[in-house]
Amino acid sequence: MQVIYGINPLLEIFHSHPALLEKIVVAEGRERSAVQKILKLAAENGIPVESTGRAGVEKLAPRRVHQGIVGLCREHAYTTVDDVLANRHKGSRYSLVILLDSVTDPQNLGSIIRTAHCCGANGVIIPENRSASVTATVAKTSAGAVYCLPTAMVVNMVRTIEYLKEKGFWIYGAASDAEVSIHTPDYEGDIGLVMGSEGKGIRSLIRKKCDFLISIPMRGQVASLNVSVAAGIIIHEIFRKRGDGS
Repeated sequence: MQVIYGINPLLEIFHSHPALLEKIVVAEGRERSAVQKILKLAAENGIPVESTGRAGVEKLAPRRVHQGIVGLCREHAYTTVDDVLANRHKGSRYSLVILLDSVTDPQNLGSIIRTAHCCGANGVIIPENRSASVTATVAKTSAGAVYCLPTAMVVNMVRTIEYLKEKGFWIYGAASDAEVSIHTPDYEGDIGLVMGSEGKGIRSLIRKKCDFLISIPMRGQVASLNVSVAAGIIIHEIFRKRGDGS
């Protein structure tokens, strides 16, 4: 059972996949309008509500900003790569798929999913090993975007990249030592964007599979950006270059 905590993630799951919810647990005395809205949605969808003391909610979501309410859900349902490819945003001329190589921090994963959703990406692909999975922390950090954007988990990322290439995708890899600026490509065509781990970047075998390596121009003395920040900058640059936001 997965715990979803906080008002916005719960509202988002009601709007997108209410069938995933098994039960709502709310702390006694929570009478804010947003909480009442969740309780109303629970009643409309036939989802049971349990009232408990704050300690009961704290036990389900320890040391989390749960706002006095949590939802108990079935485990996250990952999609297939083909489901991701089929999810091109109706306002986009081309597909954009985000591939995460060994991103192990759940908050980074949640932030990237949120950005990808906001910028019209098809979805996110993560490896089965050496990666954060979709958890309550990811759902919270993504503000519920995990329930709107397909996320596929694959056994072999290299084979997945090869499959995307067979489908006509160009593969761009983010690398701090790349000589090509993110502002140089026109980003025409279907794109798979590979982001590497927080510390080591893209693994060498996956790096070799990339058609292009791109980097973010920087002037500061810090060696690199946080992966979710870097992903946000690059995803938005692709979004801007393609004119999808006009």
